[in-house]
Amino acid sequence: MTDLRLAPAALAAWCVAWLLTGPAAGLSGPATWWAAAAVGTAGLGLAGAGAGAGAGAPTRGTAHGFRSAAAHVALAGACVLAVAVSAHVQLAGRAPLTALAGQRVTATLTGVVVSQPEPFAFGAGGGADGAQRYRWVLAARTVDARGVGSVAAGHVQVLSAGLPRYGASVTVSGSLRTADPGRAEAARLTTDGVPETRAPPAALRLLDTHRVALLDVTDPLSPQARGLVPGAAIGDTSRLPEDVADEMRASGLSHVTAVSGGHFAVVVAVLTLLCSVARVPRAVRVVLVALASLTFVALVRPEPAVLRAAVMAAFALAGVALGRPAPSAPALAASVVGLLVVDPWLARSFGFALSAAATAGLVLLAAPLAARLEPWTGRAGAFALAVPSAAQAACGPVLVLLDPAVSTVSVPANLLAAPALVPATVLGLVATVLAPWVPGVAGVVAAVAGCATWWIAAVAHVFATAPGAAVPWPGGPAGAVLLALATATVLWVVLRGAPRRGWPEPWRAAARSAVRDALTGRWRRVSAPRAPGGGSPDTSRTAGRDRTCFVVLLAAACVVVLVAVTAVPRLVGRAALPADWVVAACDVGQGDAVALRTGPASAVVVDVGPAGTAAGRCLDRLGITRVDLLVLSHFHADHVGGLGPVLAGREVTAALVSPVAEPAAGAAVTGAALAAAGIPVRAARTGERGVAGSIAWRVLLAGAGEGANDSSVVLAARTGDLDVVLLGDLEDAGQAALVPLVGAVDVVKVAHHGSAVQSHELARRLSPAVALVSAGRDNDYGHPTREALGLYAGAGAAVVRTDECGTVALVVRGGEVGLAGC
Repeated sequence: MTDLRLAPAALAAWCVAWLLTGPAAGLSGPATWWAAAAVGTAGLGLAGAGAGAGAGAPTRGTAHGFRSAAAHVALAGACVLAVAVSAHVQLAGRAPLTALAGQRVTATLTGVVVSQPEPFAFGAGGGADGAQRYRWVLAARTVDARGVGSVAAGHVQVLSAGLPRYGASVTVSGSLRTADPGRAEAARLTTDGVPETRAPPAALRLLDTHRVALLDVTDPLSPQARGLVPGAAIGDTSRLPEDVADEMRASGLSHVTAVSGGHFAVVVAVLTLLCSVARVPRAVRVVLVALASLTFVALVRPEPAVLRAAVMAAFALAGVALGRPAPSAPALAASVVGLLVVDPWLARSFGFALSAAATAGLVLLAAPLAARLEPWTGRAGAFALAVPSAAQAACGPVLVLLDPAVSTVSVPANLLAAPALVPATVLGLVATVLAPWVPGVAGVVAAVAGCATWWIAAVAHVFATAPGAAVPWPGGPAGAVLLALATATVLWVVLRGAPRRGWPEPWRAAARSAVRDALTGRWRRVSAPRAPGGGSPDTSRTAGRDRTCFVVLLAAACVVVLVAVTAVPRLVGRAALPADWVVAACDVGQGDAVALRTGPASAVVVDVGPAGTAAGRCLDRLGITRVDLLVLSHFHADHVGGLGPVLAGREVTAALVSPVAEPAAGAAVTGAALAAAGIPVRAARTGERGVAGSIAWRVLLAGAGEGANDSSVVLAARTGDLDVVLLGDLEDAGQAALVPLVGAVDVVKVAHHGSAVQSHELARRLSPAVALVSAGRDNDYGHPTREALGLYAGAGAAVVRTDECGTVALVVRGGEVGLAGC
């Protein structure tokens, strides 16, 4: 029986960490601490209730049972207390960074680079100057602002023009801003300068040499191999083609390039096998595997899933060293608690949650599912099916929080791709080791690994493009709970009772005979043997019942699949806008109002439509309670008239308005309303940029033309995986001035409601995937015009009109842009 005695302690510790690191966390949040105490108390109760149930051993009397329960309650209490104390200490260390970020000061930080820097795509280039920018995380040690220096202990997300190396000590100066609530980073810093660096330690420099050398030897390979071989070996996806990455996500194979427990298992298994062949003593074997594991963590970078796998590997090695193999369930629970003590913000990491959930699914469900499948598929086939099924069942509720859809192809895709994963990983690592020393040999090994990754990419392509590859599902916590209940119900039905006998013997005989005849080229009809006297054997009635039951179940399954693929998407499509929307164009009639999502309840809002409550109701429907940045492109009534309902009941951090106060009456009324609400207001300047929530934005043009329309604030933003440009009401001169400043984007808000005044060159340069046209139904201006619609359709865009669709939202799922609400 699986030992689950540590599970309540781990769950309670996780809940406490999640509460203490949330938006309300801090030294001045007593309600959060009381909530954490309540969760911890519940965890203690669960630990006491299940103290004797995990190992399945009978207790020796009531006194022994009480002692056992008391011991487990004490252990759970220690786990919860350790996490709470750690969170308290780390929140105190982050306090200087959090306070300065709230004041939006310019600061100088020193610290160590603790994440692999990655390119930050923004529009056609990097920053406003076109330079490439990089995003990375700094473990800050000191902060200097306003001439005062202090010690700091917290992570800061940095966006810089320079590319520091992982593990380097750096000094960086820039604008400090608050991070999104609940993130592991205490603040964000944006800098135009290149960080001053001191080299990483020698060991990290050596490993970086191997990483770079692997990229060099895989450079001549096919595009999929150039991306997947480094991805499968060391988790480097910098060269993975976007279409391959999208197909990997859609087919449930993205874990191939996300180094975690599976990769650790391959590495440890290969090393253990080599040590066994070489008859290495157990003590030496443990040391070698431990050193290799530490090296592997440093090579692939200590991401949450990697850390979880490494800690579990450490428990397994300790068990081998002591001659007492560590059970998987207690090792998982202990590793979760230990990592949460070190970093409580891991409780909010989806990567960590998916890694822990997948491992729990394998530990708890793989063997029982395999036992049910074995009579039907044989032992090897049973485990081949049970492993991806168990992982999918455990991870499904977490995945729904990221993408409100349920994959129907992940299990078969993983089943077919699994045989290629081990050679791809092992050969990729061999190429990594050899690359700096014998690049020619490493190139050959990498090419062979590329054959394995070709199969993985082919499987991903086939399943990602299959009809019904994903079924829409309600998003958010409610959707996750619903899927968890549905999964639990299915598992209860499948796992209850004793395993069945499997296929009826006559069916097995027929299958064996068919295979034999196919191999020998002979075909004959196979029927069940007749009993003496012409009757059927005793098993015929049972076999008939089994066949009838099987046919009924198969028919029912077909009906369920048919309903899921056809009816469910339609039903979900009629529901509210999806929780994972990225860009929304509000139906405000003849006017503009666009929201760019920055968080669960926050957005950048560009224009507020004409007078009336339409814009306010749209933001209510989207769940927006905070506006991180309000942009008013110009002061015409169809862009600022709905300001009052938008401000009512919402926190607005700042407003950015057109520098041209025309028409004067509209500018005066708008300014008075913003001042009365106490909102900081500034006139937009061409070239300025900033960060609002999770969005990086910049002003492409502001006040560049004559008149209110051509002086519109033109905003470019990077939100989620989309590049967005909003053109305001630009006319000829403004659009012509914008042409040299832009490149290809994903979404454009078409200028002036789709009027006839549109630049062909601008549309060609933007070449958007989606063109949003905000106009009122049956308006008196004839917007949008055929010319505008044809222009952007000819540029390759899907044209979406609010006068036809109402309020629409764009989502990004599986790397593709989707439309909801139309």
